[in-house]
Amino acid sequence: MDIISVILDQRANHCWLGLMIGNSRSHWALFSGDTLISSGDTDHLSTSVISQLTPTNSRPLPIFLASVVPSQTTSWLTYPNLHLITLDQIPLKGIYPTCGIDRALALLGARKVWGFPILVIDAGTALTFTGGDINQGLVGGAILPGLNLQLTSLGQKTGQLPLLEISFIPSLPPRFALNTIEAIQSGVIYTLLAGIKDFIQAWWDLFPESKIVITGGDRIILKTYLDIQYPKIAANLIIEKDLIFWGMREVSFLRGE
Repeated sequence: MDIISVILDQRANHCWLGLMIGNSRSHWALFSGDTLISSGDTDHLSTSVISQLTPTNSRPLPIFLASVVPSQTTSWLTYPNLHLITLDQIPLKGIYPTCGIDRALALLGARKVWGFPILVIDAGTALTFTGGDINQGLVGGAILPGLNLQLTSLGQKTGQLPLLEISFIPSLPPRFALNTIEAIQSGVIYTLLAGIKDFIQAWWDLFPESKIVITGGDRIILKTYLDIQYPKIAANLIIEKDLIFWGMREVSFLRGE
């Protein structure tokens, strides 16, 4: 099922859609009340396509939208039953004005499901770390290029290196490679894994009993590589694909929708 079919489905009259516009793709989840029915990903939609998403014989499906892509936000504002989620609607202390709405929603969703303190790792286009404490507040975090962004940037910004995209291989590349492709993979993947390990250990120094949740499109491949490289740390990671939507569900509940 794709997002266009979901929005136009006449049977979804008593449902609502959570829509997270990410840097590379759009992510959606269909809810009936507080129950998640289905979720998926799609390419960004054009303004012309969005303008045709109003069914003719029923009330438009309510959409709760969060976005980190301003041009996409503008396009979706034409939809007639849109509820834009902004930072001021996130009931967490210490959220700063430029904090990404995706990070704030993921932290809110993690709080709702597992409680605080908690560290959220979002492995998307950017790899982010976002932590919250027992006082329901943002401790802080970090942002760096994600796995695919690091690989593609080497191909795009150098004269000789090939353009690579990550493909799921259930093993790590050789640490000291004897060809260019594996050398790039080695440099990016091992450095990224070491960085994740370092942030997790630093977080546990502050909050020894804290849970760690990993979400985002690269969550499976990074968890697989962490299982190999740092099994003790990987054993304590919680994988949750729909974490941001648990945060959206909380916002919709607080708004009484």
